[in-house]
Amino acid sequence: MFKKILIANRGEIACRVIKTARRMGIATVAVYSDADARAPFVQMADEAVHIGPSPASESYLIADKIIAACKATGAEAVHPGYGFLSERTSFAEALAKENIAFIGPPVNAIAAMGDKIESKKLAKEAGVNVVPGFVGEIRDTEHAVEISNEIGYPVMMKASAGGGGKGMRLAYDEKDVREGFEATKREGLNSFGDDRVFIEKFILNPRHIEIQILGDQHGNVLYLNERECSIQRRHQKVVEEAPSPFVTEKMRKAMGEQCVALSKAVGYYSAGTVELIVSGADPTGESFYFLEMNTRLQVEHPVTEAITGIDLVEQMIRVAAGEKLEMTQDDIKIDGWAIENRVYAEDPYRGFLPSTGRLVRYRTPVPAWDGDERGVDGVRVDAGVEEGGEVSIFYDPMIAKLVTWGETRDEAADLQIAALDRFELEGLGHNIDFVSAIMQHPRFRSGELTTGFIAEEYPEGFHGADASDEVVRALAAIAGFMASAEADRARRTDGQLGDRLDPPAKWQVSVGGTAHKVKLGHKHIKVDGDAIDIALEYTPGDKLVVAEIDETELAVKVAKTRTGWRMTTRGRIHDVRVLPWHIAPLASHMIEKIPPDLSKFLICPMPGLLVTLHVGEGDKVEAGQPLATVEAMKMENILRAEKAGTVKTVNAAQGDSLAVDAVILEME
Repeated sequence: MFKKILIANRGEIACRVIKTARRMGIATVAVYSDADARAPFVQMADEAVHIGPSPASESYLIADKIIAACKATGAEAVHPGYGFLSERTSFAEALAKENIAFIGPPVNAIAAMGDKIESKKLAKEAGVNVVPGFVGEIRDTEHAVEISNEIGYPVMMKASAGGGGKGMRLAYDEKDVREGFEATKREGLNSFGDDRVFIEKFILNPRHIEIQILGDQHGNVLYLNERECSIQRRHQKVVEEAPSPFVTEKMRKAMGEQCVALSKAVGYYSAGTVELIVSGADPTGESFYFLEMNTRLQVEHPVTEAITGIDLVEQMIRVAAGEKLEMTQDDIKIDGWAIENRVYAEDPYRGFLPSTGRLVRYRTPVPAWDGDERGVDGVRVDAGVEEGGEVSIFYDPMIAKLVTWGETRDEAADLQIAALDRFELEGLGHNIDFVSAIMQHPRFRSGELTTGFIAEEYPEGFHGADASDEVVRALAAIAGFMASAEADRARRTDGQLGDRLDPPAKWQVSVGGTAHKVKLGHKHIKVDGDAIDIALEYTPGDKLVVAEIDETELAVKVAKTRTGWRMTTRGRIHDVRVLPWHIAPLASHMIEKIPPDLSKFLICPMPGLLVTLHVGEGDKVEAGQPLATVEAMKMENILRAEKAGTVKTVNAAQGDSLAVDAVILEME
């Protein structure tokens, strides 16, 4: 077994590998860029080596710097994590030349499966179903249009070396191809150093199912069941679960055996994932097609670990050291259900715009994962951040992974909702409310999922989950209780209200514009005349309140505002106004402040790089027309005109780094 390994990655996956290596008694080496100098994974490792500036292209993507760090520290092996150099054949070859073990598959397997174009050819030769498409070299945009017209719309344009949802564009017509082909090439080149693109038919009502593969260097290859990864946004997975609510035992066996056969055909060993697209329109589940093979550890591997009890990172290390798998296919079982939600630095209330900044507050529902595959009471948090840390523009926007395990799918989903309510994040936008809303959605609960779930269920964007009457009444009661506690503290503060002034017992609490009368008694709280059986504690300044209502816990994140609180629970933000009952009638006389009209400005919604400016001063534009393209967190975002008009002034130039809310241009 190795004595020391180097992790050629960062963030949560670096922390994840370090924890398993530590449990195995293996010393670890971290490599880090300028942006990660004070990151948790750097502190966790036994040794750390600085490898360059913040951009990945100048640090994590330079193989020579990784190899130099190995030599300097005496690391015998490298775990690449996911992304960066994890699927670069040149990196694995360079390590082999230096007699440094690569904790991953053999070079020939990476080469065969890592290239989407070549992998489809190999899969077809091996008798695996592949999606109709064009896998040759595409010369230019006109050639892409010609190919797309022949295949028939809709089509998917993908960067050949792509992964992680980047370098992908869905085209419904010729206009989409012309607009997106060059952008797909640029994303492929910027993220993977390869601008080749292939085009394939887009399967309607598709489900994204993937099979976890694990093999050793002695010819043994197993499949560790499947994961359902259909809930995606912009081809980036948001929710993953294992097993899939769609897959039957017969389907699982057919998929698994075909994926094992494909893996054996290329001499695969280590952990890997074969991704399949399944037609949701086929109730038999037999219409599944090979999509690609990821020759690395997947982000969503914890859900497989939770239902199998197998530490995939440990198995990768053991296989790389030449050990034989100790389990057989008959040993692989399914125990319970696991769901993973990715907590991203993006604002769903503003069209999922990327968000960067400092984590002013960071509190997880349970301590960070410590090696138990199912976490604490069925809740596991894999993260690579800490309070006070910064989510920068240089890397992926994922903050943490929240994994829950239950005996049933509903139990795992319920645990997600409860845990998300206790997940405290301040300082930047995040998607906690959004994923909580998904967990509560009737369609998610039914298991009727497709990759179009988010687009179909939230066509007008996300505005918060629906709140039941019971939750609203509970919020009114909690707000009334907190208001009394605040008033009681005020009267006890010398020189304020005076000791003999009791806090008000009756309040008007407005939740979502609807006013409720809240009366506090010695034994109960009444809302609109009805008593609520509620137990809670609140000390002024608390950020999280946990109330017990009819033996059910409700966790509410609270933030003080000028007239009450901003209360967040069950996937929705509620602006709650609280006034003493005798003062409430006067509120109607207050004059509302009218916000300024900003519709004539094109404002940058997130920090990023102005890649393209599509218009100039004096140009006439129509509603929906692209005005600028801004790159943030390795993704290109097209900013469009909200209405027709003429460009008056342009305040930014192509190549400029823009701050959030920077004015790019002004319309007449």
